[in-house]
Amino acid sequence: MSAVIKQQDSLPTLEPATLLQVISRAASDPNVDIDKMERLMAMHERMVARDAKAAYAAALSAMQPELPIITERGEIKNNSGNVQSKYALWEDINQAISPILCKHGFALSFRTGDDGGKVKVTGVLSHQQGHSEETTIVLPADTSGNKNAVQAVASSVSYGKRYTAGALLNLTSRGEDDDGRKAGGEPTISEKQVADLKAVLTEVGADIPKFLKYLKVDALENIYARNFDAVVKMAQAKRRQR
Repeated sequence: MSAVIKQQDSLPTLEPATLLQVISRAASDPNVDIDKMERLMAMHERMVARDAKAAYAAALSAMQPELPIITERGEIKNNSGNVQSKYALWEDINQAISPILCKHGFALSFRTGDDGGKVKVTGVLSHQQGHSEETTIVLPADTSGNKNAVQAVASSVSYGKRYTAGALLNLTSRGEDDDGRKAGGEPTISEKQVADLKAVLTEVGADIPKFLKYLKVDALENIYARNFDAVVKMAQAKRRQR
């Protein structure tokens, strides 16, 4: 038995399968030291987790060039019926990425819940070898467009799926008639910043179309990145005025 346990000195060079054999032989010895067995098991778990994380990173890197740019077919209209912004529909995103995820051994799932009256959506990207990564967004219920309570929650869940999937996979989208301003011009705010700003505006009860008109932009997504902090402060000022 001592010969088996002494192998710990060289265990870092072993593969997980080899270490498992060492553990199996040690477990068959009635005189095995339980503390040493637990250390062996912990080491095996760390090695398996390390290899799973490496496999996840390698598969994600191989998959990234195959992920498509999603066409933005969804529309957000103001009270006058004019389109104020466009976005990629979740069904379009899901249809485009599902075969590619499957090909590279990934699965995308979501958890939803309530967080202080707001909608909480967590996206989980799991790889077949066991490693997973997740990201979470908390959103107010989307009551725009005269939605009822159920529709408001469903809309926020859909947005949460789009946002978390985009964050985990680094997805990009563009309009069907993209004029290239974002691609070639000054950078605009990120999807997360759009979500954060929308949450602030909803919380303070701001009229988003009027807010956009004041800023002289047709959508939150078109606000310049350099102006983000100033715009957030402007929105927060409405809270102090209430």
